[in-house]
Amino acid sequence: MMKLFETTYRTFSGTKTILEIPKRKSSQYIVYEDNLPKYYVDLYDLSIESNSMMNSLVLCAKRSMTETLKLINKKNNINLSVIKISKLGLYKKKKSKKVEVDLKPLPEKWLSYSL
Repeated sequence: MMKLFETTYRTFSGTKTILEIPKRKSSQYIVYEDNLPKYYVDLYDLSIESNSMMNSLVLCAKRSMTETLKLINKKNNINLSVIKISKLGLYKKKKSKKVEVDLKPLPEKWLSYSL
């Protein structure tokens, strides 16, 4: 179980609630499947095989996480994404609370070293 923050923002496009990693590093991502948080990826935690594969697909191939997820989606007919609150435009944090969530690594069957 991971301790995350469930934060609600008010934006131009309405109210959004997302999960955020406390003290997040640029290599850490919460991956959503069909707009629900399902997976956790840390590109530098190479002890988990799917993280190693994502490290290769993102860092070694010099792709963004979003680009890589689009390729995985197309190949496997799934809907994975990372959600960010836009840094452009107006947004305001409404509330935040700590939650415990069980996020799994991405399934290795969706990944291959040559997307």
